[in-house]
Amino acid sequence: MSYQRVLLDAFPTTFGQATGESRAVSLSRPTLLSLISFLFYFICLSELSSVALGGKIINVSDEFFAAAFHLLLVEPAPSLKGQFGPNGALYSGWESRRHNPTFDWCIIRLGTTGTIVGFDIDTSHFNGNEAPEVSVDALLAPDSESDPDLTKVTWTEILPKVQLGPSSRHLFKIPDTTRLNYVKLNMYPDGGIARFRVYGHVAPVQPVADAVPFDLAHVFAGGRVVFTSDQHFGVGSNLILPGRGKDMGDGWETKRSRQKGHKDWVIIQLGTPGRLQVAEIDTAHFKGNFPESCELHGCNLAAGDVPKGDSDLWVQILSRVTLGPHRRHFFQLDTNPVDMFSHVKVTIYPDGGIKRVRIIGTKGVTGQVAAAIVSGDGLVDTEEPSAGNMERTAHAVTRAKVIPVLTLTHEAFAPYGQVIQAYGDHAAAPRGTKITPANGGTASKFHKLALLQPVAVENGRVRLGVLERHPYTNQAFVPMGGGGFEGDETIREPGRRYLVVVASNGEDDGPDLRTVRAFVASAGQGVVYDTAVWHQPMTVLDNPMDFTCVETQIGNGDKADCEVVELKEETELQIPKG
Repeated sequence: MSYQRVLLDAFPTTFGQATGESRAVSLSRPTLLSLISFLFYFICLSELSSVALGGKIINVSDEFFAAAFHLLLVEPAPSLKGQFGPNGALYSGWESRRHNPTFDWCIIRLGTTGTIVGFDIDTSHFNGNEAPEVSVDALLAPDSESDPDLTKVTWTEILPKVQLGPSSRHLFKIPDTTRLNYVKLNMYPDGGIARFRVYGHVAPVQPVADAVPFDLAHVFAGGRVVFTSDQHFGVGSNLILPGRGKDMGDGWETKRSRQKGHKDWVIIQLGTPGRLQVAEIDTAHFKGNFPESCELHGCNLAAGDVPKGDSDLWVQILSRVTLGPHRRHFFQLDTNPVDMFSHVKVTIYPDGGIKRVRIIGTKGVTGQVAAAIVSGDGLVDTEEPSAGNMERTAHAVTRAKVIPVLTLTHEAFAPYGQVIQAYGDHAAAPRGTKITPANGGTASKFHKLALLQPVAVENGRVRLGVLERHPYTNQAFVPMGGGGFEGDETIREPGRRYLVVVASNGEDDGPDLRTVRAFVASAGQGVVYDTAVWHQPMTVLDNPMDFTCVETQIGNGDKADCEVVELKEETELQIPKG
């Protein structure tokens, strides 16, 4: 197996793309490039071994001084100089005993199957006790719930024995391998290594059926972040990782802007071209540094092409929408069901941080929409792509227009009204919300979540064959919950969800069916419809529910109170399973 040692100044060019329109990176003082500076540059390839992708230490020959799990951590190795434990000096890395007559080894299960093209072997802070030499073996083992016994299998060498130095990073490029899911790091004869990063291409996991919706941007589906305008505090490739992360450090965050009209953006190459339906923008852990707003554009290009940020090829698929702190935002995309997209550009205003971006769609024409992955509790299913859950059977194709039902959020509902909701984390409340202690400090009071006007409300349970509006009033609905005293008429087991369906006014002064949006609200959320917003009469899911309706009406039944329109176009709402 041949290999090429890559100098640190050439590493971003070989393995990644810098924040700019060109792939090559020119570093005027490469010998002074620190690890923090390196993290500023975007790593275009996937770090297959990272714990963020699910990389895991399976077995190790010896870890007497420092545990091998440190090898896979995302953050750079800190100095622990002067700190000691029961066995000696502490290090953030893997360190074995002295005087090994043969060699030490560590077996790692990659976070996902992929082809390997290079390594970053870092001996930071190991000086005098660093591993003198290493080699790397690999294999492809069958997928199973439990790891096989890999101590007696035949390994294939993919990096021959190479020399390492003290407290430095060693970057190696190798020819593309075949698909692999386990690597074995061999250390001759013993010593310490701070971090071990395996770079390569993910072997995509996608549903076989074209009609099954999935996250096309997900790293396991083959998604790749191919450009970022800025990644000062957090790299763009974090946006497509599994899960919601643990802190701000594993999201994408740009530096503060000082110019009026500033914006930042990131371009994601989808795992496969597809028909896009729903976007999720997650600002988890970004509480005081989330973007004010964002918008999405899409285009369809051949594999390997990266469109420029200002290219005329971009088509807007989500108009600029407000974002909030520390929560998931769900938006229905303005796309034609027959249009295909290969790339998505997420633009944030003016700057800030986003934890994850999910782009839900399908590879082919479908009657099943992205709402199929919304779980019964009103949250999008966060189950990560795998060979198992990608095999779900698609629903039967329907000829009726199908509208996805999304989780109700303050930001998505803002064009139509307000959401009445308490926030356990006060920092997650919409910007400007006044919060004061109540009940002697045992409760929190959220002020003016919705400013009520005289309202007129009609309550009922119907399909989306009817929309109504109240031309001169807004209106509030608040679920009452269950319980009550013995013998009263309170609902004992109330429903947990209800529908909120809205539409903008059209040029003919009727509902514009192109703007219909549907949400599923939980029993912990209330809504306030803005004046004259078209909406579906109240419709509950599962069990009956009690609502408080704040209303004022003329009471004579004319259109000044409530205007009702029967829809001529057949429209169906695809409801999440409860």
